[in-house]
Amino acid sequence: MPKMKTHSGAKKRVKVTGTGKLTRRQAGKRHLNEHKSTTRTRRLSVDKALEGADVKKMRKLLGKYKGK
Repeated sequence: MPKMKTHSGAKKRVKVTGTGKLTRRQAGKRHLNEHKSTTRTRRLSVDKALEGADVKKMRKLLGKYKGK
C-alpha cells in the first residue's frame, strides 16, 4: 500500500506542538486592520489551540492520527 500523503492545506494552517497539541492562527487579522483597535489586533495575534472534533479531523489530514 502506498504512503499516505499529508493534506497540503492542513499543513499550512495547523502546527503540532511538542506536547502533541494542534495550534492554529486566530481569524480576523489578515486585512482591514487599520480601523481595528490595537488591543484587538494584539489579541488576534496569539495562536489558539484546536478544539473538539476538529482535532480528530486535522490529525487524520496531517497523518498523525493513531486510532481505529
